[in-house]
Amino acid sequence: MALTGRDLRQRAYGQDHRMTPIDRLGVWLSARQVRRSIGTLAGKRVADIGCGYHASLAASLLPAIERLVLLDVALAPGLKADPRVTAIEGALPGAMTAIPDASVDVVICNSVVEHLAQPLDCLREFWRVLVDGGIAVINVPSWRGKRFLEFSAFRLGLSPADEMEDHKMYYDPRDLWPLLVAAGFKPRQIRCFKHKFGLNTFAECRKAASVARTRP
Repeated sequence: MALTGRDLRQRAYGQDHRMTPIDRLGVWLSARQVRRSIGTLAGKRVADIGCGYHASLAASLLPAIERLVLLDVALAPGLKADPRVTAIEGALPGAMTAIPDASVDVVICNSVVEHLAQPLDCLREFWRVLVDGGIAVINVPSWRGKRFLEFSAFRLGLSPADEMEDHKMYYDPRDLWPLLVAAGFKPRQIRCFKHKFGLNTFAECRKAASVARTRP
């Protein structure tokens, strides 16, 4: 999880604790949906925004892709040492400026947007860094998921309580869709649906190809 400059926390997800069984299940379900949405990963340039300290989801994709950009407030040394990885440590959305325009084929953003006080700024950056025809895949907890997450964290102690306390918003498809349009994605290029048994919302957003204008 990457944080905005206004947030008090300056630790990446997973930096201070091990993944719980619920975390591992969530990563597996997200990775499966990401693969379904993207299709073949061969030769792709992928950016995982708010990837977490260990970048568990992106690391599972690394063997198949060409280049990987990882962005969070802190990243594990082993990730930064990999020659295929461009590591960016910093807060959102400002740290996104280190990624050039139209330079990645895929943007992954898993369980990050709900932590952002100004999510539209970050979503616009996703659109900017994608090549024409590129895809952003975004996963966020839904309002139904809020109950499950808070019960797991506050009652059962199975999820980090500080993560839940840091949430700024929950998103059903109708909450997320207008933000994606405002960010620059065309309505026909957005697929937004319930995911993980209705506990999450998942979005696939393709950047429409530019149409060159010719003089009359």
